[in-house]
Amino acid sequence: MRIDALVQESARTLAEAGIENPRLEARVIVGAASRAPLEAMVAHPERELDEASVAFAHALVERRVAGAPMAYLVGHKEFWSLEFAVTSATLVPRADSETLVEGALAFAADPARPWRALDLGTGSGCLLLSFLSERPAAWGLAVDRSMAALGVAASNADSLGLGRRTSFLCADWARPLAGTFDVILSNPPYIPRDEIPGLAIEVRDFEPYEALDGGPDGLDCYRRIIADLPAILADDGMCFFEVGVGQAGDVAALARAQGLSVAGTLRDLAGIERCVQIAK
Repeated sequence: MRIDALVQESARTLAEAGIENPRLEARVIVGAASRAPLEAMVAHPERELDEASVAFAHALVERRVAGAPMAYLVGHKEFWSLEFAVTSATLVPRADSETLVEGALAFAADPARPWRALDLGTGSGCLLLSFLSERPAAWGLAVDRSMAALGVAASNADSLGLGRRTSFLCADWARPLAGTFDVILSNPPYIPRDEIPGLAIEVRDFEPYEALDGGPDGLDCYRRIIADLPAILADDGMCFFEVGVGQAGDVAALARAQGLSVAGTLRDLAGIERCVQIAK
């Protein structure tokens, strides 16, 4: 089957399923299935694909119609202008989370300082590795409870040339850690448990449940991490938490109850308070 015919067929199927931007997604899927760059597909739409590539594209379209996130289908997602491998063991990186990276870089402004960074619940590693990519003298520790997620993060570190400045630890948040960190980044599970069934099918049925479930009120993981912050946050350091809609005030209150100070909040591109900054 020709590339253009397969793109047209795939786009029609996606459109019928109510997928937004069906032609764009069809091109991405056909490109992934045939390993053809977009430029080559545009330049040579008449190229004939072998049966295996066509069958693979059909399978990807079926999975997309069923709700699978595009990032899982093609195996990667752009974040901070970098490409990150993703699997079903990790959340799909979202632009909202770049707010934490922006805040951390503004705080850790000196590119020559050997900043010590920590990422709790690293997933794909997108937060920590984006930070390290901009601070060449920094070192980072990525922590996650999932060995599968740590494997993805380690692979991303290597592919981005950051493996020598990144260490990985399978642990339950910060409990086994000793020493302090200048920059702490965390996007913990924060969806209230009862709200998970109402999430979009792409999230609810495909992204890892343990990376979504924040307990009855969505704050369980913040409580656990914040309890350990006084011991692991440097005296002149800063912690950057991603929070859900309407959670900034609650997370700030948890921090103050531990004797920590709240340096402020940062809003994402939609104007939502997305990041809470915590200091000693």
